[in-house]
Amino acid sequence: MAAIVVYLLLILMISSNTGAQGGPPSPGYNPSSRVSSLGFNQGFKNLWGPQHQRLDQDTLTIWLDQSSGSGFKSLQSYRSGYFGAAMKLQPGYTAGVITSLYLSNNQDHPGNHDEIDFEFLGNTTGKPYTLQTNVYIRGSGDGNIIGRELRFHLWFDPTQDFHNYAILWTPSEIIFLADDVPIRRYPRKSDATFPLRPMYLYGSIWDASSWATEDGKYKADYQYQPFVGRYKNFKLGGCTADAPASCTPPSASPSGSGGLSQQQIAAMQWVQRNYLVYNYCSDPKRDHTLVPEC
Repeated sequence: MAAIVVYLLLILMISSNTGAQGGPPSPGYNPSSRVSSLGFNQGFKNLWGPQHQRLDQDTLTIWLDQSSGSGFKSLQSYRSGYFGAAMKLQPGYTAGVITSLYLSNNQDHPGNHDEIDFEFLGNTTGKPYTLQTNVYIRGSGDGNIIGRELRFHLWFDPTQDFHNYAILWTPSEIIFLADDVPIRRYPRKSDATFPLRPMYLYGSIWDASSWATEDGKYKADYQYQPFVGRYKNFKLGGCTADAPASCTPPSASPSGSGGLSQQQIAAMQWVQRNYLVYNYCSDPKRDHTLVPEC
């Protein structure tokens, strides 16, 4: 009997581990299917580092070396919508290097801008990428910034193939998605804790050695240059800054009424249970009076 019990426990452990490694349960709905893809030149332009940017058919490659990184920006600003791209990251040693996709109005509001981030924090060889999601409200890099970081490891290797990353920003919530799986929901609890001003979509690769990898312990090492990020399957679906008031962004869920379905919530909870590695709301070193939404 004891042998049978041990055997059953082993089976349960193997099944549990396989489930976590095999990927999340299906969210049952693909918001990306409601937004058409567009070519880079249809919706974007180079912002900086043009000599470190190359467009091959439908794939944009940007890279960082000792002389420069590179970034791009959408042609229009938006007050809500679905914003995404498929990305493929550099394998190997990438400590100190950030590869990003984010919404921001930092050029329109220097010193007190809003931002919604996907940032891949590079790492030393053999360690997984950390995907940092973040929301800023009227913050800047001047020392007064209040980050709202949730960091994840992923259930797939983002260097092996392209995967789709998207931000769905509506007047009531922000949903972060990886391959159509919701990984984070940030609801609008008050106007003071939610970005409401129009933003552009950006992508970039740059040297953030001062903080990106283990709080700056490991720096960018240019013997491994160039550091490369690849983007394709761009999606911009939503309400531009000058769209009529009747414009509504795509829905996050099949109901069309906003929010997430129970199936989507179950998939998100699975991701957070298995792959969430940092939550600003549970960090004892943070001043939680500055983040009342927690």
